[in-house]
Amino acid sequence: MQRALAEERRHGRGEDTLILLEHPEVYTAGRRTGAGDRPVDGTPVVDVDRGGGITWHGPGQLVGYPIVRLPMPLDVVAYVRALEAGLITACAEFGLPARRVEGRTGVWTSDGQRKLAAIGVRVSWKVTCHGFALNCDPALSAFGRIVPCGISDAGVTSLSRELGRPLPVAEARPVVERHLTRAIGDYLAAGREAQACHTPKTDSDQTSAPDLIGVGRADGRTTR
Repeated sequence: MQRALAEERRHGRGEDTLILLEHPEVYTAGRRTGAGDRPVDGTPVVDVDRGGGITWHGPGQLVGYPIVRLPMPLDVVAYVRALEAGLITACAEFGLPARRVEGRTGVWTSDGQRKLAAIGVRVSWKVTCHGFALNCDPALSAFGRIVPCGISDAGVTSLSRELGRPLPVAEARPVVERHLTRAIGDYLAAGREAQACHTPKTDSDQTSAPDLIGVGRADGRTTR
């Protein structure tokens, strides 16, 4: 689905979309996965074309795939920071302080020791694929069979563990949707403003607000 949507955006068709879903259990390995990061017991791993290392997806984890046409000049780091910002503000709404960690992508607990959300993206022809995985209430034991994201000196945690109460994906989804939509929308608006500053204007130029981001769910529905 994400490849088809990305191809549409590449050609200027369709709209920016955020797919939110839960995966069945699977390990996926990004381009930076080392041989020693994989499961030692031979558990199957799906190699994917995103950045980052190996991670686990499964029930209890909210996975998001923003399919977004980025403005020029291209700034992938700023886009990733927008994803982090949206997830951090979502965590704050649940009552959990979270933060970035210098030199490490993702969203972490306030002490910087445990990862709440992993981020790995791919940008081709200015269009993003892949995205983030937020641990809501998963079985964290699955991470013990790998070196998550290639980071051996930090742990993995979940919203439920840190809050001391169950926080299922169904509860987290609308909050994450709202904050990610706002964060990505703000990023796109700032990028288009910067692009306009580098583009000579004509009398026919018009300024308009950025489109809201469509949100696709696993059931095939899209909201705006």
